[in-house]
Amino acid sequence: MTASVTAIAHQVAVKALGWLHRHCEFGALPPDTTADLGDPNSVYKPLGETALAGSLVLRESAAGSAEIQAARELLDFSWVQLREGDMLYERQLRHQLMTDPLETYAHFARSGYRHEGMERLLRHNAGLRSVRAIEHMPNRKLAVANAARVARIDYDVDWVRLTQATWLGATPEPWAIDWMTAYSVTHTVFHLTDWGARPEGLPRQISRYLSTWVPVWIDIWREVAQWDLVAELMIVGCCLREPVCDPETWALLAEVQHEDGLLPRDGDPVSEDPEQRFNDHQHTAVVAAVAGTIAVSRTLAGAPAPDRDAPDHGAEPGGPA
Repeated sequence: MTASVTAIAHQVAVKALGWLHRHCEFGALPPDTTADLGDPNSVYKPLGETALAGSLVLRESAAGSAEIQAARELLDFSWVQLREGDMLYERQLRHQLMTDPLETYAHFARSGYRHEGMERLLRHNAGLRSVRAIEHMPNRKLAVANAARVARIDYDVDWVRLTQATWLGATPEPWAIDWMTAYSVTHTVFHLTDWGARPEGLPRQISRYLSTWVPVWIDIWREVAQWDLVAELMIVGCCLREPVCDPETWALLAEVQHEDGLLPRDGDPVSEDPEQRFNDHQHTAVVAAVAGTIAVSRTLAGAPAPDRDAPDHGAEPGGPA
C-alpha cells in the first residue's frame, strides 16, 4: 500500500459520490410506482445501489464531513423513495419468494434505518422451507445470506457449502473466465466479506488465488475499456486478506473519470444529456465510490486481516496457460 493509492482512491470516491449526490433526482421513482414494479431494474435497483454506496461510506468513516453528509442524504433520499421501507415491506409481503426486498433493506439496516413490519416479516420468512429453498445462482445465494447477516435475520447459513458451490470456490483455471463469470466472481467476494468489512470471511486458498489473478483480470478488461468491471475487480482487490491495490491502476481510473465525477462504464461515447448520462453511468459511479471508499479504509488500516475464519477449502489455483 502507498500514500498515493490512498490519495487517488479518496479523490475517485469523493468525485463519484458527489456526482451521485448532485444527480440523484434522476433516480427518483415515477409517482405511480407500486410494489409490483413492472421493471425493477429501471429505477428500483439503482436506488438500492445508491443506498449501498451511501451505507459503505458511513460504515467506513474514512471520508470527510462533506462526504459523510452527502452519503447520509443519498440514503435519506432513497429511503423516502421507498416510502421509508413500506414499499419493501409490501413487495416482500406480496411476493414471498423474491429476495430483492431483503437485499435492498440490508443497505439501510447497515446504517440504522429500520422498519418494524419488514423485520417481523423477514424473521417469519426465514423459517419457511419454501423461502430457504429458493433456487438461485450460487453467488446470488451468498447475496441473500449476507443481506440476512447485515439485517440480523437468522438464516442459519452454511457459508462453506455456499462458497464451494460458486465458480470461484473451485479456484478454477483463471484463463477460462468470461465477462459474466467475472461479475459473478466479484459478487462472491463482496458477499463473503460483506464488502470488505470481513476479509477473513474469504477462505485463505481463495484469497491467495485472487491475489495472483485479479491483477491479470484487471489488465484484460482495462485493455478493452470495461471500466465498470475493472472497478469491481479493484473492489475485490481491496477485500482480500492482504489488499491488492495497484497505484498504476488507480491512476488510470482517476484519469478515465470525468472532472464532474462521472466514471464511464466502457469506452463508448458518453451522452451530453444529463439524464441519459445518469441512466447509463449511475452503476459505475456507485462502483467507483465503493472502490475508493474501501481502498482508503484498507490502505489506512495497513495490516492484513486477522487469520481467523472460514475454513480453508478448494483446489490449488490454476497455473498460466
